[in-house]
Amino acid sequence: MMDTTLTDLRPTLRAELHCHTYLSGDCRMRPEKMVETCIARGINVLAVTDHNKFGGHLELDAVAPFMVIPGEEIKTREGEIIGYFLSEHIPRGLGAEETARLIREQGGVVNVPHPFDSLRGGRLTSEALDRLVSLGLVDMIEAFNARITHPENNDLAYQYARTQNLPVTAGSDAHVYAEIGTAYVELRPFDGPQDFVQAVREGQLRGSLSPWPVHFASTFAKIAKKVGIS
Repeated sequence: MMDTTLTDLRPTLRAELHCHTYLSGDCRMRPEKMVETCIARGINVLAVTDHNKFGGHLELDAVAPFMVIPGEEIKTREGEIIGYFLSEHIPRGLGAEETARLIREQGGVVNVPHPFDSLRGGRLTSEALDRLVSLGLVDMIEAFNARITHPENNDLAYQYARTQNLPVTAGSDAHVYAEIGTAYVELRPFDGPQDFVQAVREGQLRGSLSPWPVHFASTFAKIAKKVGIS
């Protein structure tokens, strides 16, 4: 008779690991509808990664029946870094190493989003990426970003991560509801940040690219906020 352990019976999680809320300057998504969208699409772990803002997870966590990971997408002097499992805001404009170390000091996890997106000015520079990896300050690499225009840029991120023996993540980088859950990591349940890193390493990337017009939605959101449209 086959020995079936409790571990074998645990449900698989679908973790959307790159998502924005209305706190980001280019996004107007509200918590209640975000949660409804996640439930409809089977997402049961959501990382909130607002641009240079922290706290969007609080409203979501109050209404979500699933895990919400507090995070931030931080603009360093050399490009963007995501911190997961944060407890407080990390300011923009710091050096890449200082930012990564501040994430670690909070017991957080360092992820590098869209590192080879040739059309994204905010990506972390290759020099900074190599430096952080050599210092052991990178926990994972985003190898599938649904907003990437050229799929080969995701391939480059995947290849780089594998060369460096780093876990890979996927995320929609959602700024509008239709994007939520277009890309995610399928992984086992985990207990805390370090087990999260291992669960991601063992997980599988899922999803597809978003259609290019979603970028217009981000631009509209910026303009709408400037002129006071809710």
